[in-house]
Amino acid sequence: MSEAINVSEIFGEDVFNDTVMKERLPKQVYKELRRVIDEGAELRLVVADVVANAMKDWAIEKGATHYTHWFQPLTGVTAEKHDSFISAPNDSGRVLMEFSGKELIKGEPDASSFPSGGLRATFEARGYTAWDCTSPAFVKRDAAGVTLCIPTAFCSYTGESLDKKTPLLKSMEALNTQALRILRLFGNTTSKRVTPSVGPEQEYFLVDREKYLKRKDLIFTGRTLFGAMPPKGQELDDHYFGSIRERIGAYMKDLNKELWKLGVSAKTQHNEVAPAQHELAPIYAQANIAVDHNQLTMEIMKRVAGRHGMVCLLHEKPFAGVNGSGKHNNWSITTDDGINMLDPGKTPHENKQFLLVLTAIMKAVDTHADLLRESAANPGNDHRLGANEAPPAIISMFFGDQLGDVLRQLVSTGDATSSIKAGQLKTGVSTLPDFNKDATDRNRTSPFAFTGNKFEFRMVGSSDSVASPNIVLNTIVAEAFCEIADELEKAEDFELAVHDIIKKLATEHQRIVFNGNGYSDEWVEEAERRGLPNIKTMVDAIPALTTDKAIRLFEKFHVFTKAELESRAEVQYEAYAKALNIEAKAMIDIASKQIIPAVIKATTQLSTSINAVKTACEDADISVQSEMLKETSALLVKTKDALKVLKASVAESENKAEGKERATYFKDVVKADMQKLRMPVDELEMLVDKDLWPMPSYGDLIFEV
Repeated sequence: MSEAINVSEIFGEDVFNDTVMKERLPKQVYKELRRVIDEGAELRLVVADVVANAMKDWAIEKGATHYTHWFQPLTGVTAEKHDSFISAPNDSGRVLMEFSGKELIKGEPDASSFPSGGLRATFEARGYTAWDCTSPAFVKRDAAGVTLCIPTAFCSYTGESLDKKTPLLKSMEALNTQALRILRLFGNTTSKRVTPSVGPEQEYFLVDREKYLKRKDLIFTGRTLFGAMPPKGQELDDHYFGSIRERIGAYMKDLNKELWKLGVSAKTQHNEVAPAQHELAPIYAQANIAVDHNQLTMEIMKRVAGRHGMVCLLHEKPFAGVNGSGKHNNWSITTDDGINMLDPGKTPHENKQFLLVLTAIMKAVDTHADLLRESAANPGNDHRLGANEAPPAIISMFFGDQLGDVLRQLVSTGDATSSIKAGQLKTGVSTLPDFNKDATDRNRTSPFAFTGNKFEFRMVGSSDSVASPNIVLNTIVAEAFCEIADELEKAEDFELAVHDIIKKLATEHQRIVFNGNGYSDEWVEEAERRGLPNIKTMVDAIPALTTDKAIRLFEKFHVFTKAELESRAEVQYEAYAKALNIEAKAMIDIASKQIIPAVIKATTQLSTSINAVKTACEDADISVQSEMLKETSALLVKTKDALKVLKASVAESENKAEGKERATYFKDVVKADMQKLRMPVDELEMLVDKDLWPMPSYGDLIFEV
C-alpha cells in the first residue's frame, strides 16, 4: 500500500516563507522586511543581519551545512556556488556556524564563463549576485546534502544584467507603475501594487533510463536525431488523459511531494497527447516566483526520474512524428487587494476598465508581435512551432464568441451594447445535471488566447525559462498603459476619452484577432494579407531584439539598455549555432561509429546467407534476399554520401564569423544536410535486423516505459 501524503503538513516545509519569518524574526524586523518585499523599500544592513541569522538557524535545523546564491544566468538553467556556514576555527579548534547580512545580500560568483554576448571579456571575472527578497529562500536536498538556496539577481561589475531575473523584476516594476496609473484614473485609491501572475504548464516525456543510455543522440542533445516511426504513434488519441500507468503514477506522486515541500503548488497532472508524454501545471504565482518555481520544477523532474529508473526529457521535440512539448504561459494582472484587471465580469460590454485593458493588450501584442515571437525562440522550438501540434509561428490573439462580439460592436458602431450570455449546457440525460457553461469555447491553435480572466501564451518551449516571455509581456503592456495614461490624464472629459481610446485601439489593432484554425494554410495566407509577421525560425526572430523600436521600448522602462539587448542577441545566435553544431557532430559520430558498421555487418551476413543458400541449392529462389541486399546496400551508399556532405558542411561552419553569420549558416545549410543524413538511416532501420540495430527504437522508447 502506498504511503499517504498529508499535503497541508508538508507544503512549504522547506521554504523560509512568511509563516517562518513571522515565527523567527523580531516583530519590528519582520515588519521592515515585509515593507521591503511589499513596497520595494531599501533593506538596511542591520535588518539583513537579523534575517540572515534566523535564516541560517532555520536551515541548519533542516540539516543544511552550506548556502548558495541561486541565480539564473543566460544559459537558461540555474547556477549556484556553495559556501559552508563554518567560520575559522577558534583556539579550541571548534568552528562557529555564521551567516551575515552582507553574505545574504551580496555574493560574488565568477562572471567570466557565463554567456554575456560581449558585455564581459573572459579576463574580467567579477560579477555580483543580489538577494531577491520577494522570492523566498528554500533548502534543497540532494546527494551534496542540504543547501540553503537564496534566490538572487546576477549582474556584472559594471552593472549590466547577466541574467533573466534582473530584467524580469524591472519589467514587473514598469508594469506596476503604469497599471497603477490606469487604476487611479478609474478612481481606485486602495490598490497599492499591481503584479503579473503566471502559471506555466510544463510538458515532458519520460523514457526508461537503460534504453536512454543506449541512445547517444538523447544523451548529447536531448532529442533523437534518428528514428523510424513505430506502427502506432498517437493516431488513436488513447494516451491523452488516459489512465496513468503504475510506474508513471509513482513518479508523479514522488514529484508532487518534492515540489509541495518547496512551496510549488503543483495541481494538475495528466498524460499528454504523445505516448510517454505528460504534463504538470501549478497554481498561479507572482511572476518572479513562478519563474523560480518553474526552474525548480524542471530540475526536480529530472532528479526524481532518476530515482525511478527513468529520464525526463524536456526538449521541445525529442521524437519526430509525434507531438513535441511546450510550456503554456498563463498570464494575468492582479492587485495586492485581489482585483484581477483581466476579469471581464458578467457584462464585459459595460466594463470600461476591462475593455481599456483588453484593447491596450491588443495594441501591445500587435505592435510587438516580433518581440513576443522572439521571446519563445530556441533551437528546439523550431521543430515544434507551426507543426500542427503547437501554435503557428504567427502571433495572433483569440477572444472567443463573447469578447469577439463585443469587439465587433466597438469597431462597427463605436459602442458595445450587449454581451453574449453563457447559457446552460444540457446533456439530454436525466441523471446528469444541467450547468452553466463558459461564454466561449477554447482555441488550442491560438498562440495568445484569452481564457476567461487571463491570457495563455502557448508558444513557449518546454525546456525554456518563462522569464523571457514574461519580461516582454510585462514591458509591452506597460508601454501601452503608459501611452493611454498620458492621454487620459490630459483629457477634459474622462468618460468620453476612455470611450474614444477603446474604439480607436480596437479598430487599429483588430488585425491581430483571429478566432479560427491557426493550423490551416488559409490562415497563413490571411495573416500575410493582414500584414502579420510569420517568423518561422529562431535565427529569423533574433533581430527583433535590436530594432530601434525594441531599444526605445526597453530603455524607456529601464528593463534593458541597448548594450544589454545587443548582448542577448549575440548570446542567442551563439546558442543556436552551438546547439546545431552539437547535433550535427552527434549525427556524424553515431552514423560513423554505430549505424554504418551495423549496416555493413547486416549486409555481410545477408550476403553470406545468400551464398550459403546458393551453395546448398542452386535452384533456390533468393530473389527476396537479393532484393533486400540491393536495397540495403543502396541506402548504405546514400548514408555514406550524406555523411560526407554533413562532415564538410560542419567543417565549413568554422570559417563563418561568430554570431549571426554562423547561426544563419547552420540554419540554412547544416540543418538541411542533417535531414538528408537522417532520411536513409531511418529507412535502414526498417530493413536491418532489430538485433543488429545499434540503438533502441522509437517503439522501445515511447511504449515501454
